[in-house]
Amino acid sequence: MPTISAVRSVGRNSMVLPFIVAATYFMESLDTTVIATALPQMARSFHVGPNEVSLGMTAYMLTLAVLIPISGWIADQHGTRTVFGSAVVIFTIASVLCGSADSVLAFTAARVLQGVGGAMMVPVGRMIVARNTDQEHMLRAISTITWPAIVAPVVGPTVGGLITTYASWHWVFFLNVPFSIAAFAAIAIFVPNQPGRNVRKLDSRGFLLSSASLVLLLYGMELASRPDASLELAGAIIGAGIVVGLLAIFHLRKTSQPILDLVLFRVQTYKTSVWWGGFARAGIEAVPYLSPLLFQIGFGLSAFHSGLLLLVTATGNLGMKTLTTPIVRRFGFRKVAIANGTAVALSILAFACLAPSTPWPVLFIVLLAYGLSRSLQLSTMTTLSYADISDG
Repeated sequence: MPTISAVRSVGRNSMVLPFIVAATYFMESLDTTVIATALPQMARSFHVGPNEVSLGMTAYMLTLAVLIPISGWIADQHGTRTVFGSAVVIFTIASVLCGSADSVLAFTAARVLQGVGGAMMVPVGRMIVARNTDQEHMLRAISTITWPAIVAPVVGPTVGGLITTYASWHWVFFLNVPFSIAAFAAIAIFVPNQPGRNVRKLDSRGFLLSSASLVLLLYGMELASRPDASLELAGAIIGAGIVVGLLAIFHLRKTSQPILDLVLFRVQTYKTSVWWGGFARAGIEAVPYLSPLLFQIGFGLSAFHSGLLLLVTATGNLGMKTLTTPIVRRFGFRKVAIANGTAVALSILAFACLAPSTPWPVLFIVLLAYGLSRSLQLSTMTTLSYADISDG
């Protein structure tokens, strides 16, 4: 049981924790998105094609898929601050190794290590905020820690283009070092080391089945996206992932201490945020990756200038952050979620109507509308997932 002084300390620090988690989340999200614009220069440096360098991106995502399901158990076993701080250290070391890589193999190995840090950093950070924030302040806390996921994919292409054009791709990774040092110092000072209340035995079978399913699904979809890929092979891998996933679900429902507790899906708000929110995020998060290609290939703009266009979206994202809580309190959570869900869908659909001849004011309106609705939707759906969930 925590002492009175420990409880007071957590209370004083609870307002700081979302900003610490947001900083690490931003570092991880930005690192993921800036690589896209750096790939051509990296490929020339490694004397290979861009598709071969993208193996590092795939390796990173596969590592996340494998380790994220076990991150909560590790934090409960060893304490949130220990795991969170260790994740930042691992991520930093891996960033230096990525920037120092001289071959695709070395870069891919470093990205795997970076994935280990990323898999522990973001989920455990969210856990820390959820455990130390009351329901009254949860919306504000979630709004704070979700802004990196909103801003990073938007500013990433611009930052990546700027760095690779005026410096070199190595600095995409080296820039993580000072931010990581500052984050680690803040973690040591403000983050409480909270082990789980009831640490369960590791569900090894559930971990292996769920991880294998995620890897197969992710790799199958990544394989299907390649121009020279065999759709039959990709489909077979995705099918295998679905089968293994069903076996994982069967196991998780039968075991007494599953690594992923499916009982949470009995909570209607959580189930809605995962299923509906998952599909919504798939569409929302695709735009920051697809729009630079639209502007470059379809409109003939340079990578740097197409990235600059997305700063309009970033303006909408950041502007909505200060309005999220007042809007929800004024109109109610349900009305805002439904109305804004429609708005974000229409803003995404508007991208399909853009053309090189589209007037610049119209283009700016579409980008701004997407940024505003995207920000509000991610905040509301993330908050919904925690609304009726209690620790323990």
